Amino acid sequence: MNPRTKLEKFLAEGPISQTEAFQFFDQLESIDLSFMIGLWKGREFRTNHPMNGLLESVNWFGKEFIDSETVHPLVFQKNNGVLYKINPGFIPLSLPFDKIPRSLVKPLFSAVSPFIATEKDKARMRMMEYRGVLSATMIYDQHGMYDMFRKVDDHTVLGVMDLKGGKEESGYFFVLERVMKGKVGLS
Repeated sequence: MNPRTKLEKFLAEGPISQTEAFQFFDQLESIDLSFMIGLWKGREFRTNHPMNGLLESVNWFGKEFIDSETVHPLVFQKNNGVLYKINPGFIPLSLPFDKIPRSLVKPLFSAVSPFIATEKDKARMRMMEYRGVLSATMIYDQHGMYDMFRKVDDHTVLGVMDLKGGKEESGYFFVLERVMKGKVGLS
């Protein structure tokens, strides 16, 4: 089964285990930095991680990679379709995300997002080794977090967020699909 077909099967079946997600991730090929340049639409790859459902509940759009030094790690979409960027430095990662009712997340995020919106890039990219493979990696400027990427197909990557202090075999998985030019613009 090719990687895209396998990805769609996992997405359709619902949450899979962290072990299954890492096994799939490890089978995918590495990518270089230039592959990531552009705007990407994101969606969760559910693995029962404590953060599952969090980004989708607040209209997470995806990520934007301008060049290796200029990355917007959190792009969101307003109800009118306009995209805006958030400074992840203001997000308290020590919160027990699995204990926060998702019904509270959207109103809280709506209230604070105007204050944490930014036009400044808040991440960069480097080639880094993760799980024995050298591949494009996004490094957050203000958190001990990395997003590692592997290729599903020419327009799709599987990412996993690794948080400093987190369990080695626990990651927040997500899918990014390349947005073709002219389809969506940033505010």
